[in-house]
Amino acid sequence: MKSQLIGFLMNFWISFSPALYFHSGEREEKCIIEDVPSDTLVIGNYKVQQWDIREQEFLESAPGLGMFVTVTTPTAEVLLRKLYGPQATFSFTSYISGEHVICLQSNSTRLVAFAGSKLRIHLDIRVGEHFLDEAVAQAKDKVNEVNFRLGHLIEQIHHISKEQNYEREREENFRKTSEQTNSNILWWAIVQTLILISVGIWQIKSLKDFFIAKKLV
Repeated sequence: MKSQLIGFLMNFWISFSPALYFHSGEREEKCIIEDVPSDTLVIGNYKVQQWDIREQEFLESAPGLGMFVTVTTPTAEVLLRKLYGPQATFSFTSYISGEHVICLQSNSTRLVAFAGSKLRIHLDIRVGEHFLDEAVAQAKDKVNEVNFRLGHLIEQIHHISKEQNYEREREENFRKTSEQTNSNILWWAIVQTLILISVGIWQIKSLKDFFIAKKLV
């Protein structure tokens, strides 16, 4: 029962991580932004399908077509740049918190003007996910398997705690920025009011001096 419960929790956690697909030109670079806490493992899986003009559908694979995967940190430092095949897994570990840019581009050698083939890229990004090796888990006895899965679950709990701390830090920074912005708006409104009062007093004085000069009063 305990093993089934832990297995259910692990399957729920893995299925919670969303996957997506998008279309891209043969030489086009597509990027996504992933907000990642510091010291966090990020694992990405992708699969490329190529459009078949004759069949008018996407092929199951794109043989001979590779993908350049580039990961850039919030400070514009290239964390990963590597050529993979049409289906692969890549990973990196963040060392600072913030928005990491993950870009994919095919390694087609055709000129841009002739590279008209359409690609469908299936991408699954898992943040803080350490995949369970089911073959290893099945090779162990039930007690060791439960311990293995329990340790993995504890690791995920630590990751969730780290993400919560990161979100609290972001909320605190956002609150400080909002307070600073509101303070600046208040001071700017006061300055505008003082300027309008000063201009009004100056206009009244100028008009009074004009009437006195013209002996209208």
